[in-house]
Amino acid sequence: MPISTLQEQFGHIDIYLFDQLLKGRISPGMRILDAGCGSGRNLVYFLRQGYEVYAADADPLAVEGVRALARRFAPTLPASNFRVEPVERISFDDACADVVVSNTVLHFARDDAHFETMLRGSWRVLKTGGLFFCRLASTIGMESQFKRAQGRRFVSPDGAERYLVDAALLASMAEQIGGELAEPLKTTVVQDQRAMTTWVLQKKLQ
Repeated sequence: MPISTLQEQFGHIDIYLFDQLLKGRISPGMRILDAGCGSGRNLVYFLRQGYEVYAADADPLAVEGVRALARRFAPTLPASNFRVEPVERISFDDACADVVVSNTVLHFARDDAHFETMLRGSWRVLKTGGLFFCRLASTIGMESQFKRAQGRRFVSPDGAERYLVDAALLASMAEQIGGELAEPLKTTVVQDQRAMTTWVLQKKLQ
C-alpha cells in the first residue's frame, strides 16, 4: 500500500496505538473516547472506519479541529460528541467508552493531586473490561538525567518541564483505580532527551 494511502487512512496515529489495533484489542463497533484529543491525530482512522467517536480537550481550537475532521469523515456524528473541557472534568457519562485514549496528556499535571484527578476523570468514562491506552512522559531509563523542579515535576534534557511518573507510581495508581496491565510497560528513550512510556490497562471487574 502506498505511503500516501496509509497516511490518508490512519493520519498521524501514534505508533503504539496503531500497535493496539494490530493486536486486535480495538475493533469495529467499539466506542472510542480521546481524553485530551488535541488536533485529533489519533482519531482519523476511527472516524473513517465508522467507529462511534467522542473526544474532549481544554483547547477550543483543538476541539473545533476535531469537529472539522468529523464533518469530513463521519458527518453523522453529532458535534456534542466533541467537547471543550479538561480531562479532569469530562462530562461524558460513566462507563460510556470501550476504549479511552490518553496520549501525551497526563504529564501536563501540575502536581500529584492534579495527576490523580486527570487520571480518574479519564478512567471514569471507561467501561468495565475496557481498554485504557496512555502515553506519558516518565523517568524510566533516564532516572539520573532530570532536574527536579518541584514534587514530580522535572526539567528534561530537552528543556521541557513535565510531571514525570515512574513504574512504581503507575503500578500503585493502577491498583487504586482497578486496572491491570494489558501488556508490560514499554518505554522509549528519545535520544537521551526524554522518556515516553506506554501504559495500557484493562478495567477490572469490581
